[in-house]
Amino acid sequence: MDVIDVRNPGLVSHKGFLLIKGLHDPDAVDMIRNLEIKESDVLVVTYPKSGTIWMQQILLLLEAKGDLTAISKHVKFSNAELVPWIEVKTEKFIKAPSPRMTVSHLPFSLLPSALSQKKGKVIYVARNPKDVLVSYFHFHKVGNMLETPTDFDDFFEKFMRGDVFASSWFEHIKAWYLHKDDINMLFLTYEEMVKDLHSAVERIALFLGSALTDEQLADVVKHATFNNMKKNPQANYERVPGRLLSHHQGTFLRKGTIGDWKNHFTVAQNERFDDTFHREMADIPLDFIWDIKDVA
Repeated sequence: MDVIDVRNPGLVSHKGFLLIKGLHDPDAVDMIRNLEIKESDVLVVTYPKSGTIWMQQILLLLEAKGDLTAISKHVKFSNAELVPWIEVKTEKFIKAPSPRMTVSHLPFSLLPSALSQKKGKVIYVARNPKDVLVSYFHFHKVGNMLETPTDFDDFFEKFMRGDVFASSWFEHIKAWYLHKDDINMLFLTYEEMVKDLHSAVERIALFLGSALTDEQLADVVKHATFNNMKKNPQANYERVPGRLLSHHQGTFLRKGTIGDWKNHFTVAQNERFDDTFHREMADIPLDFIWDIKDVA
């Protein structure tokens, strides 16, 4: 039974996972578990604000061999028309020509069980959760499908409790990481993409079996830099209708950096977050870059 979250009435709990009321159809989400997966399918999975839009751009550029104009002629509003969220546009994914490409914020337990037969390719992108929290806070001001936070302190508490769309960051990443060897997965971090985008794109291309020349690969990297995406309407979502995004409240692509959490967290919040992180992630051998100064 689906339950409205009393602490966040814009969300609905479905099988222990918080979805957005009115945007996600729990019955459609249930269909996803039994979907047939093709060998050529590509699924990018992220917790919100962890590089989803970035990966949409990279996937499309790899498919187009770096030719940005080849993508633009097929897009009216945003790249999501070609690489949709599977939990929002399930039918679109099902009917898409191969290679079918999609992104998702769903947990491991709700995405196709066929992935465990090593069908399809999954790219999981993780981002340090302090920056995720801050980016998510600012996105709540822009996304009309989400409630506007009272203030940062209020949102911090909700994030720590997992009372946000996609529920707990810790549970999301742990489940996917612990199943990474059960499926055909490339595990990337947002920070390594910031640190060396060319190397990250090379890894993605190799994983997907994309045959590109050095020049084509360089074009992919060029059009996938944060600054160039910010100027690109199909990548920065500025054409998405106002009923979905309040463009006057901010931009979908904001800073794209590492360590912005330092401009928001109090000392007490940082200490509490660190305690929670070390407790929750004790058995998960993941290291994150927490500050842009640590990028060599």
